[in-house]
Amino acid sequence: SVGMSNASFGKSLKNKKAIGTDKLENILKYYPDINPSWLLTGKGNMVIIEDERPVAHIADNPNEGIPLIPISAMAGAFTSDEQILDCDCDRYVVPVFKGADYLIGVKGVSMHPRFSPGDIVACKRLPMTDMFFQWNKVYVLDTDQGPLIKRLKPGSDKEHVLVVSDNQEYDPFELAINKIYHVALVIGVIRLE
Repeated sequence: SVGMSNASFGKSLKNKKAIGTDKLENILKYYPDINPSWLLTGKGNMVIIEDERPVAHIADNPNEGIPLIPISAMAGAFTSDEQILDCDCDRYVVPVFKGADYLIGVKGVSMHPRFSPGDIVACKRLPMTDMFFQWNKVYVLDTDQGPLIKRLKPGSDKEHVLVVSDNQEYDPFELAINKIYHVALVIGVIRLE
């Protein structure tokens, strides 16, 4: 997988002969748990310990990682209508968010203390056909007035949902399901302290 036979690799290690940069890159590509410092110097732990593993990094190619939508999901007020293309998004590799379809920043304080302005949430897009909500979970909703991050509860009828903020200073309100154009379940958060 790294472009070297076992014998060639073993001989290079035994004779302390340099392994080419391309071979080192292949090793780290196929075996991401190997500590690059150990591979180069033989010192330290052979594998990366969880605390040394980066939480996130920018994707190396456009087909890798999770797109970061360059607008924020409002946790409070609505925003204006915006159209975002995939090419407008930076992409990040966040190993713990496998299965996430996109990342989006949080703006506003209506979901505080669960989410704060500047947090980035990972979202799993859900199909709009045959919609099934997990009540009291947090979702990002794409509405005609912009993206919202809110907790959802049952509405007064099957055509509405109750949109609830975690911050008690914000009153819940009903939203017609046909005014939700896309919906995603929040599966994680990245927060700077």
